[in-house]
Amino acid sequence: MAPKTKTILITGGAGFIGSAFAKSLNISTNKIVIIDKLTYAGSLQRLEHLKKTVTFYKQDICRYKSLEKIFLKEKPDIVYHFAAETHVDRSNLDIKPFTQSNVAGTQNVIQASIKSNIKKFIHISTDEVYGSIAKGSVNERAALKPSNPYAITKALADQLVMLAININQFPAIIVRPVNTFGPWQYPEKFIPLAIIQLLDSKKVPLYGKGHQIRCWLSIEDCIEAIHLISKKGTLGEVYNIGSSYHQDNLSTAKTILKKLGKTQREILYVKDRLNHDFRYSVNYQKLKKLGWKQKHSFTKTLDDTIAWVTNQRPWCTKKRKELQNYWKDIYKSKN
Repeated sequence: MAPKTKTILITGGAGFIGSAFAKSLNISTNKIVIIDKLTYAGSLQRLEHLKKTVTFYKQDICRYKSLEKIFLKEKPDIVYHFAAETHVDRSNLDIKPFTQSNVAGTQNVIQASIKSNIKKFIHISTDEVYGSIAKGSVNERAALKPSNPYAITKALADQLVMLAININQFPAIIVRPVNTFGPWQYPEKFIPLAIIQLLDSKKVPLYGKGHQIRCWLSIEDCIEAIHLISKKGTLGEVYNIGSSYHQDNLSTAKTILKKLGKTQREILYVKDRLNHDFRYSVNYQKLKKLGWKQKHSFTKTLDDTIAWVTNQRPWCTKKRKELQNYWKDIYKSKN
């Protein structure tokens, strides 16, 4: 007897991680419904080969009545909530879109999910809700200490999910990944930005002295972890998705420069970000106990990303040009 088809609804499914997750699903045993507002960071090109197999709604999650109609019509079994404003620099300039999408939008998705009696809700958060970690690593029981507007709104979203869990017995799990990268990432993020800048003979902007430390995770490993958490994770729990690869941003920039045959003269040191978190590090033993292992190295994922940016150079260059006026308010040269 063939397994019953599940309806999986993905918010933010035209974004970087959401689209990668959608492409990883088995379309023969799942009906896939995607909701995305298609902001500057969303792109249907990421879903090109899925366009005939998914149901897509261009919809703002901040519009509750329209969102509710979609949920009641599609009757999802599982909701994966990826939709969010995610760029720290933009949140420093204007927090309003972040409070609207990340806080009010998340509450709308929770409310619509409750009304639709979904069986499971996977909320995609971020390691940035823990704030900067001076030493060691934080586990899922650590206090949330967000220090920038983006992280604050994501922490508030997490609290809304936990509130629904505690009050409504909401069948949710919260997932907090570290810095994820790979093909199809929007080029305002550090690694794809550095690559397209260098390919177009421009300099790589680097905050301060570039000593901030980040954990890097391949998009493939992130997606696999989300699948595993969805399958084996305990409802009501939080799971960190970590990485064994820690490196300061200057070293990451140097690695990219070397791979593209460039020198350190191509680094543009810029004024440091306001309230810039120095170091992130999460303990992910809880995820490992489910059976997860990091399979993709930083080097291999970086090579794949460089190859993808090279092949998709017109798309990446176009997106980068759209950011020029915005960057004038962000990157102030120290050279």
